[in-house]
Amino acid sequence: MQDLVSHDRYGLGRVVGVDDDVAVVVDFGAKTYRINAPYAKLVKL
Repeated sequence: MQDLVSHDRYGLGRVVGVDDDVAVVVDFGAKTYRINAPYAKLVKL
């Protein structure tokens, strides 16, 4: 956890949680989103 990521829509964020390899919880500063697999628009930096 705590990996930096980039999302096409939400921008830069930090992974704050993982839900059994089916989703990740990412803090993008203003909001926190749960992003489901597959992570097509999410890139680890």
